[in-house]
Amino acid sequence: MYAGIETTSVITSIAALTSWGLSFAGVNKYLRSHSTHDDNGFYMLFSIFVSLAVAIAVAAGSRLMMVQTASSGMGLVTTANIILAVAVMIIWGISFLGVTRHLKSHSTKKDNGFIMLLSAAASLVVAIAAAAAGSRLLMVQTAPSDMDLLTTANITLAIAVAAIWGISFVGITRHLKSHSTQTDNGFYVLLSAAASLVVAIAAAAIGSRISMLQTSPVNLGLGITPVDIGLGVVALAVLIGPFTVKKIEHNLEAFLFVMGVLSVTIASVWEMKLVEEAVMEPVVKGIVPAVLVAGMAFHYGRSRAQSAMSYILDHVSLKAVAFVMIVGLGLMSSIITAIIAALLLVELVNCMPLERKDKINLVIIACFAIGLGAVLTPLGEPLSTIAISKLQGPPYNAGFFFLFDKLALYIIPGVLAMGVLGFFFTRKAVKQECITIAEDSETLRDVGVRAVKVYIFVMALLLLGAGMKIIIDKYFTVIPSEVLFWVNMLSAILDNATLTAAEIAPSLSLGQITAALMGLLIAGGMLVPGNIPNIISANKLGITSKEWARLGVPLGLVLMLVYFVWIFYIPFGPLAG
Repeated sequence: MYAGIETTSVITSIAALTSWGLSFAGVNKYLRSHSTHDDNGFYMLFSIFVSLAVAIAVAAGSRLMMVQTASSGMGLVTTANIILAVAVMIIWGISFLGVTRHLKSHSTKKDNGFIMLLSAAASLVVAIAAAAAGSRLLMVQTAPSDMDLLTTANITLAIAVAAIWGISFVGITRHLKSHSTQTDNGFYVLLSAAASLVVAIAAAAIGSRISMLQTSPVNLGLGITPVDIGLGVVALAVLIGPFTVKKIEHNLEAFLFVMGVLSVTIASVWEMKLVEEAVMEPVVKGIVPAVLVAGMAFHYGRSRAQSAMSYILDHVSLKAVAFVMIVGLGLMSSIITAIIAALLLVELVNCMPLERKDKINLVIIACFAIGLGAVLTPLGEPLSTIAISKLQGPPYNAGFFFLFDKLALYIIPGVLAMGVLGFFFTRKAVKQECITIAEDSETLRDVGVRAVKVYIFVMALLLLGAGMKIIIDKYFTVIPSEVLFWVNMLSAILDNATLTAAEIAPSLSLGQITAALMGLLIAGGMLVPGNIPNIISANKLGITSKEWARLGVPLGLVLMLVYFVWIFYIPFGPLAG
């Protein structure tokens, strides 16, 4: 699976990237501290070139060192080598943090870049020593033979040990700080790192012994396996975690990414193709570029948009604006894409004289409309693109307007209903200038950070979908369409494109296809992870999972019930007769 990856290449890449980042930060800070002028871009470019030279030198040196000293077993990436590399990187990071804090606590001057470079060098020495000691340990013939390959058990063990190490480190650090009256000068960090490392080594030893036991796959009855249970627990954590743990709620991207990695690990579907897809898809599909470009456009054109909205609100009632905005964006999303529609939505709502609660309600309703409307053409969203590609052969021979012809009967009334709902949810407001809250102070850095968060979010959903595909293929494809309609509420936490790829096939009847797609589309608006417009809107307006669920869940359930009765029990539509 990973036969083409050499350990030397991996280590060289990590060393080069790390040295580039540290050199860039140090040189940039040094230049700025010795200048009385604002950076017009020259310092950044100069810092990039200098740090690039350092990185090239480090890459060349590390490559030469690996060739001269590496054992024959270091040729390919093995679990043992990966664990060693991760451990060395963590040791390097903790050492860097500890040394930096120690130097800063004993210095009366502001760091002009020297302390950072000195800390990087000192911590690099510690990391090299750790790598040397670790490589010697790997040469001892004590590891089980299956450590030569990347197996699910080994990956799971590595993740578990890393988690135990991190939790132990945080716990010990807090304990030491709570029992001390002095400011940490770096000693606590180093002591906590050492103590937590002992805990992690003990956990690794115990875990490796357990993994060596001959435990064959177990069928727990009704075809249920431990893998199914593990994936079910992950799905439950994704569903419940953001509502019960505040740290998860405020770091939803990172949490979903961890859950995605865990689901892929449990399902044992790691492969380079999946990694490449997870890394590239958010960019290739145009999601991240659209967020970045639109964010920059709105950043520079916000004043004009605010002026235009102020003019409109002076001549048109707020309720009418809300109706036209929701219906217009909902229907246009099939042409301009759901991503652009969501970005326009946020800017428009952000400039309306409404309280925060009213803005959130309006955004949620509009995202339901956008999620529904985007399915009408293959341009709107990945779900519609996948559905068309799966049905383009006999017997449907689906073309560009296939979904419009078959689903417009359900979609357009739904979008209009969301517009009416938004009309009534929009409270009367005293006409005033646009309220832009924190958006006026948004910098280009904020635009970039938001794009990165969306990137991680989309990548996490893709990994979650890949891991959950085992359950989808095993259980969902044999469920009757009436039941599948409700089961597809999982679209609220999973990538609906993945569910579409697994469920839609030319062998299904038109009624089954309609039921499956409508269930996915409606449920996608219930929670933040359910749809790209939700993710973009929640991230840009700072809407929490709880705030979204307060309206999203009940509204979604009502829509599910209405459409269930309409599709299956009213003789009006594809299932008629």
